Parts: sequence; C-alpha cells; structure tokens
Amino acid sequence: MIFYSFKDTVLMVLLAIAVDWLVGDPARLPHPVVWIGKLISRLERVLLRPGDDARRKRLAGVVLALAVTLVSFGAMWGIAALAAWAHPWLGFAANVWFVSTTFAVKGLKQAAMRVYEPLVRGDLKEAREKVGWIVGRDTHSLDEKEVSRAAVETVAENTVDAFVSPLAFALIGAAPLAMLYRAANTLDSMVGYRNEKYRFFGWASARLDDVLNWVPARATGWLLVLAAAAGLGGAGWAGRASWSGRAAWAGLRSAAGARRAVRKFARLHPSPNSGIPESAVAGALGIELGGTNRYGDVISERARMGWPLRPLEAGDIVRTVRLLYGVSYIIAGGLLCVWCSLAFGTG
Repeated sequence: MIFYSFKDTVLMVLLAIAVDWLVGDPARLPHPVVWIGKLISRLERVLLRPGDDARRKRLAGVVLALAVTLVSFGAMWGIAALAAWAHPWLGFAANVWFVSTTFAVKGLKQAAMRVYEPLVRGDLKEAREKVGWIVGRDTHSLDEKEVSRAAVETVAENTVDAFVSPLAFALIGAAPLAMLYRAANTLDSMVGYRNEKYRFFGWASARLDDVLNWVPARATGWLLVLAAAAGLGGAGWAGRASWSGRAAWAGLRSAAGARRAVRKFARLHPSPNSGIPESAVAGALGIELGGTNRYGDVISERARMGWPLRPLEAGDIVRTVRLLYGVSYIIAGGLLCVWCSLAFGTG
C-alpha cells in the first residue's frame, strides 16, 4: 500500500465509489484528466516529428508514455503526501477524492442519458450530436439503431476503463496508482490509434493500456454475468418481467447468454480487452453489437457480437447503464464485506 493499510485502502475505495455515485464529475471543479490531457498534447508537439521514421516515432511514443504516467503518479504522490503531512485525515480525504475522479459511473450514466433522452423524443439530430461527444466514430449519418449501438458499446467498454480498472489499481496503491492508470488510459484515448499519424507514435500507449486492462477486463466479464443474473439486463430474454419466478429465470438465462457470448465473440474484437464487456452486454441483453463504423474516410468493419434475439433499441442504453451500476453495486458490496471482516473480525 501507499501510505495506508489494506483495511484503510478498502475503506478509501468504498468512500470513493460513494462519492462518484453521489457527486460524479462536478463541472466547476478542475478534473485531473483535463490536466493529463494538456500534458499529453504539449509533449506530443515536442516529441512527434512528421519527418521521423517508424523507429524514431516508436521511441518518441515510449518516452511520451513513460513521461505522462510517471509525472501523473509522482504529482499525485506529492499531493497525497503533502495532505497527509498536514493532517492524516486530510491525506485520507485527498486520496478518497482523487480516487473518485478516476471513476465515472455517474458520468457515464449522464452521458448515456443525454443520448437516450433525445432518441425517445424523436430528435435524432440531437442524439447524433450527443453520442458524438462520447465516441470517436463519425455520427452525423447514424440512424436510431446505430446511435443506440454506439452508446451501448461505449458504456460497456468503459465499465472496465472508467470503473473496474482504476478501482483495481486504487486497491493496490491508492490515489497515486489509480492516477497512473488514468494517465495510461488517457494516453490510449488520445494517441493510441492505428491511423497514419499515430500508428507508430501511439504504439506504446496502446500496448500499455492493453496490459493494464488485461486482468480487470476479464474480471468485468464475470461481474457483468453476475449483474445479468440479478435481473438487470435480460430484456431480450423475458421482456418486462417483474420480480417473480419468471424474472429470476430470465436473469439466469441473461447471465448464461452473457457468459456464452464472451466465450464465443470476445476474441473477435480487435482489442484484447474491449470485446469482453461488449460481448457480455450483448449476450445479456439479447442484442447484436459490432458492425460498420466510419472514422473520417476510413471504414472499419467490427466483428458482430451477440445474438440478435430482437432489434437493438434506445432502451438498451438504459439497460446497459443498469448493468454498469450492477457491477458497481456488486463490487461495493464485496468491499464492504471485506472491510467489515478486517475491522471487526476476531481473527
């Protein structure tokens, strides 16, 4: 641990989850990711030279990845140490706050609902604009189904990137290590592309993100199966079933669908990690994800994941958000049990 015992770190992460549920990302407060993004942009201007060959671009990309992650870790370590030096409780509170900024459960819900609400009003133009805020693909010509797919895939993928992964690193090393992960993930989102500009320069950032997410992504697959079993997903299996024997059966079928989908489809995704949460959500909801995405002049054909038991619709955005929250409830409940055992157990 960094500064704290495992028991204190578990409590810290539990409180950070609660802060994220309640507060999310206040618009008026500066967010660490914004500063990380500015650092990446400045270093990119210095390190990326169009005339360099592939080897030099790869080397520059390695320097970028190391510099951004180490600076983020060091800055967070310094802030946490300074706060702890001022007062132990201030140090603990600082860790709670900064760990919460690496989560985005409430933020993902808000972003997804900004897409869902205009869709159900029939305002496709606004829905395209709002989904364009959270995805990299072109959205100006998407129909309702494709707008919904984009939102569902983003929430599913970010169940790992914006919750499970930073939480895992926070449990190991409190706010400094969680911020190191957030820096690596921001690097991937800014330069980890396979286009002409970033193919070599962003290689190190993309690979680092793959490595850091490898274990959390696989854990998330199982967590989504559990959330589906709790009845948070299975519209494709039982429609609007209430909490009854039928609903319980639908939850089990939804969970089985999620697990089968991960085993069959996850490996088809170009990312070693993103296919796991996306295929799990597709299987849980009884829908098909993947398909054709357009990025400027580049058309990307993504593998189809899941079985289309019914057409994908706007309501699947809400169902995916419920699965995301289900994962957060499962983890919070587990951490609460661990903390109670450590705090009150007799040994």
